[in-house]
Amino acid sequence: MDLKLFGEVFVTLLVITDPPGMMPIFLALTGPLPARDRNRAAWQAVTLALGVIVVFAVAGQTLLDYLHVDLPALQAAGGLLLVLVALELLTGKTDGPSSDATSNIALVPLGTPLLAGPGAIVATMLFVQQADGLGDFTAIAVAILAVMLAVWIVLRFSGGIVKILRPGGIEVLTRIAGLLLAAIAVQLIADAVFAFVTQYVNMT
Repeated sequence: MDLKLFGEVFVTLLVITDPPGMMPIFLALTGPLPARDRNRAAWQAVTLALGVIVVFAVAGQTLLDYLHVDLPALQAAGGLLLVLVALELLTGKTDGPSSDATSNIALVPLGTPLLAGPGAIVATMLFVQQADGLGDFTAIAVAILAVMLAVWIVLRFSGGIVKILRPGGIEVLTRIAGLLLAAIAVQLIADAVFAFVTQYVNMT
């Protein structure tokens, strides 16, 4: 296994997924839920993110080509999804705690597009395209698993912060997380628009 490649993939994906930065958003979305449901949401989100990243690593370019979808379009779609979630957090119109809400939160926005977003997908696809031999592929696979494990550990043990913050603190954190999500969403959409304009200019 190529340890240098492992380090590059691990650091790159860890920076993109940003587990410490994910914590306030995760707590804002799952704070009202019981501890068991919050832990389940963390597990489901990481599992979904891992599945999405693996699928795009193996067949991402083929899938996008078949659907005639460019990466900027995927990025813009992720941004629009985050806008909807950010508006719910900012206005306080989030769903009440339930098993369905737990699954929905774990899938969108936690699993995708926050963890398995355009940045993580593109980075993984590029690493796979540049890989040469079984050693490189093994290094990439182990690095992806290590990053997802790190994310899960951070989310899984963030419940202690909920006890410290109490309902009032969670309310404040929810508004802050909504603002952060809105900023992330705007940046994703802006980058997608810039990519589309660049493609158009290059074609002409």
